[in-house]
Amino acid sequence: MNDSAKYLIHARITADGVVERSDVVGAVFGQTEGLLGDELDLRDLQQSSKIGRIDVQIDSENGQSFGEITIASGLDKVETSILAASLEAITRVGPCEARVEVADIEDMRTAKRREVVERAKELLTSSFDESVMDSTEILSEVREANRVERIDEYRGLPAGPRVHDSDAIVVVEGRADVLTLLKYGIKNGVAVEGTNVPDAVADLTAERTVTAFLDGDRGGELILRELAQVGDVDYVAFAPDGHSVEDLSRHELMAALREKAPFDSLDLDAAAEGTDGDGDDALAKGRDDDAAGAGVAATDGSATPAPDIDPTVGDESPATPGTPGVSDDTVDGDEVGDDESSDDAAETDTIETDTIETDTSETDTTETAAAETTGTDDRPRSLRDHVAAVVTEGSNRARLLDADCGVVAEVPAADVFDAVSGADGSPVALVLDGELSQRVLDVAAQRGIDRIVAESEGEYVKRPASVRVVTAEQLLSA
Repeated sequence: MNDSAKYLIHARITADGVVERSDVVGAVFGQTEGLLGDELDLRDLQQSSKIGRIDVQIDSENGQSFGEITIASGLDKVETSILAASLEAITRVGPCEARVEVADIEDMRTAKRREVVERAKELLTSSFDESVMDSTEILSEVREANRVERIDEYRGLPAGPRVHDSDAIVVVEGRADVLTLLKYGIKNGVAVEGTNVPDAVADLTAERTVTAFLDGDRGGELILRELAQVGDVDYVAFAPDGHSVEDLSRHELMAALREKAPFDSLDLDAAAEGTDGDGDDALAKGRDDDAAGAGVAATDGSATPAPDIDPTVGDESPATPGTPGVSDDTVDGDEVGDDESSDDAAETDTIETDTIETDTSETDTTETAAAETTGTDDRPRSLRDHVAAVVTEGSNRARLLDADCGVVAEVPAADVFDAVSGADGSPVALVLDGELSQRVLDVAAQRGIDRIVAESEGEYVKRPASVRVVTAEQLLSA
């Protein structure tokens, strides 16, 4: 009956004497019988389940009894009100005088609605994820899941999918490190899974260019020692001291790989003995010295690159084809280019700027000296000069340059797309006083242009891996 009850009658009873629950129930049925006619007789209504059982709670104190009568009703409002009023006709309970007063008629549906509302509030708070992913986050998450799912095995060891056929491999400590490399687009990593280097990895190092990329702790140094004894290591890179490879951000991981040092430059024997009795400290010091050695300046003020370090390491991202330790196919240009953060893009641009300056410095020096001698040639001699003339001066124009920094074509900035698509010869660089759009970037990649310097960058859906993009401000301030 309680499930179908519409109303709940609450009545208070007071008796001048000690009475029991059964006495009250008997008085209710007995003194209301025939009072309201056959249609509202309590016994008939209870048998037809139109009212529920009569609940009575009674207590006695100081020779008096006090209690409450509760009756669930499935009748309508009028009939329920009449039934409730009939309870107040009760004047005696057993031998004792009694008084009944209806305190309230509760609408059960209101109570249920209140419960529904409260529960709905709880569900609204706890069951819905209020965060809304934008398109960039959706692309990044799906792309990352796709990379992680492609983790492979090499003779039972966690490895990237390119380990089987790549000319270069990156040896890391565990499965989590391989997943981190995959997340950032490096697909030729393989894990040794502990300090006991497996024979599979030792055999693999004999055939490939090997970069050992290890944690910046004692465990990483121990793995390097054993790997050097059983295999052939070409380059060594460490995570920052106290950090693991799996904990690095993209920026930190790429920076660590760029600072890798040739293995031959590390003196493991001296580090093992340690002049101060601490071999680990000696190895760490040697590691720091090798990393610092990459930028040592000669006494005459000219920069001297560290010996045996691939020059492409400082020019491009370590996930760029041609870098030792990373295979030509380890990074998908579509994947890595799309999800680079602004910090990574700025860092890459800075590296590319250094490359541009390195490639043209010798020519600039010679040509500048010649110009000073003759005193007659004021033409721009370097990419920096062209940028200063086109962008810094606010010319609102675009220049296409050849490999010798000669001008192939110069047009208004608004006509740059047509100029690039229809340019004669083989331009290798573009200087643009304006915003670089996706449309111009795509046609530049198709025409083989590998450097673009623009006043500002637009929004790119896809950044071709073959084109280096840098803003004029980044180039001139480097």
